[in-house]
Amino acid sequence: MDQSTPNKLQQAVFGAGCFWCVEAVFKELKGVVEVEPGYAGGHVPHPTYEQVCSGSTGHAEVARITFDPAVITYEELLEVFWRTHDPTTLNRQGNDVGTQYRSAIFYLDEAQQQLALKSKEAAAASGLWADPIVTEISPLTSYYPAEDYHHNYFENHPNQPYCVFVVSPKVEKFRKLFKEKLK
Repeated sequence: MDQSTPNKLQQAVFGAGCFWCVEAVFKELKGVVEVEPGYAGGHVPHPTYEQVCSGSTGHAEVARITFDPAVITYEELLEVFWRTHDPTTLNRQGNDVGTQYRSAIFYLDEAQQQLALKSKEAAAASGLWADPIVTEISPLTSYYPAEDYHHNYFENHPNQPYCVFVVSPKVEKFRKLFKEKLK
């Protein structure tokens, strides 16, 4: 898949737990044009949310991030990826358990693959986590957008209990860590 888009924009695809969290974090970054929740890494074409939640599709909940590399680089997106979830828990983020919540970087070309591998080594050497990193780094072979009601979920449902207790604290932590990169 070609990562370039018409206006020299590029794309990145990350799985870091629930896609509502990932979308909420990345959409606040300068240089990010769009963040779309979706599904990747599985074997079922055009899966539904219910199918993905069953764990039978092999898909992870992901966010496809369209960004302007003149404003924010893929390396900077990787830094945000590592710092905004726990890459040491296999098939889990907090209380969200299952392969659909796995930590994953789906690369779109060889350059992204090399940068992802290099960033994983750096993250492992950083000492931020006591346990080994279990993040999957795989080629993006297919991507399916999530149903419309998942788009801008945190923005549209800030008082929903999951958003209050899970998404909001994650976004607040992100804002403190990356305040210089916010829109």
